[in-house]
Amino acid sequence: MRRFFLLTVAFHFSFFLLQAQTAKPAGVKTGKQVLDNFMDMRFGMFIHWGPVTLRGTEIGWSRNHQVAQNDYDSLYKEFNPVLFDAESWVKTAKTAGMKYLTITAKHHDGFCLWPSAFTPYNISNTPFRKDVVGLLAKACKKYGVKFCIYYTVLDWYSTDYPLHNNGTKQPDANGNMERFTLYMKNQLKELITNYHPYMLWFDGNWESPWTKEMGADMYAFIKSLDTSVIVNNRLGKGDHKTITDASVGDYATPEQVVGKMNMEYPWESCITISKQWSWKPNDELKTLQQCLQTLAGTSGGNGNLLLNISPMPDGRIEQRQINRLQEIGNWLQKNGEAVYGTLGGPFFPDSLKASTRKGNKIYLHLFASNKNQLQLVNVPGCTVKKAFFLNGATVDFQQSSQHIVLSWNGNMPDHNCSVLVLEMDQNVENVPLINNSSK
Repeated sequence: MRRFFLLTVAFHFSFFLLQAQTAKPAGVKTGKQVLDNFMDMRFGMFIHWGPVTLRGTEIGWSRNHQVAQNDYDSLYKEFNPVLFDAESWVKTAKTAGMKYLTITAKHHDGFCLWPSAFTPYNISNTPFRKDVVGLLAKACKKYGVKFCIYYTVLDWYSTDYPLHNNGTKQPDANGNMERFTLYMKNQLKELITNYHPYMLWFDGNWESPWTKEMGADMYAFIKSLDTSVIVNNRLGKGDHKTITDASVGDYATPEQVVGKMNMEYPWESCITISKQWSWKPNDELKTLQQCLQTLAGTSGGNGNLLLNISPMPDGRIEQRQINRLQEIGNWLQKNGEAVYGTLGGPFFPDSLKASTRKGNKIYLHLFASNKNQLQLVNVPGCTVKKAFFLNGATVDFQQSSQHIVLSWNGNMPDHNCSVLVLEMDQNVENVPLINNSSK
């Protein structure tokens, strides 16, 4: 009872505090340089994790479906991931070549991985009790990985949020979006002021109670707390894959697909390393080839890849996931020059290749290891000075008025994804995109 009273006092006190903060002028947007630096990173780790791992079903979505609501909502009482080690998670990300990390601080099920003062449904009331978000923020700072937070708009646990993923689209008459958006602001203030995230990754904006106007107000509130924090486009409405008039946020977020080539605005594909976002026993793991070609495809389309891993109920990342991430990191140790700090293009990605560019170099990410020749449309106004596999042998080339023909002996050096470099006679970063099919 005393805890409920303190929560109520904190909630009402925060109302007056937040009213004052939202009086700040609107219109602040994340700066271009901040977003350019974010896109230079190219590769990040997504982590979906919470009490639902005890059932091995999908986080949020299995509530009221695979797992009965009362069972799902009680899982936190037995959630005790005693082998959780924040530094181990962050070092795994760093070894994989990932530059930022995003944790599901609150998913659609409403459970909070930090000790929020505004709901008892949080990590401090589990047997584990430790602040997962705080420990990860500290570890990220220690190892030079940017710390980011996932926070969903919808909340099927909250009585103020009108929908509960229970098979009906009829809003709960007891719902109150004014109270709920205040709850969101209180929690976002906690997260921003206590953990200083580099980026906020929103989700759940598609349900009808949430409006674009609410998203715009929330974006302005976030910027009143931290002008530099990056916000994805799922705070508004509309298609996640693109930035439209309905969007609120800084960059687009295609999901489980590689985004299309886009030089106009930043984007990031979020894709699982297995099939399910949250941990599932014996879930099918993507091959190294799939992971590398996905990374090449996103960077070749001028986007980032946020690759999701799913820790187990005891807090460990599965060794097979760690092994796959280490393999990606080994590849990036040799080929990272062709990924980090590059622009996509100038060639459109296709089934056999992707390309990135930096300065006077074009990096061709080649997928078909059994080929020993490649024909490309000429890069307008540019001459090839040298061709070679990155950290490897030189490649023969012939350049005519229309084409560049590249050839080499034997198979490519890496059957998963090889990088062939074209050194040009001038800077190619502003060359128009070329729609060229590999031959």
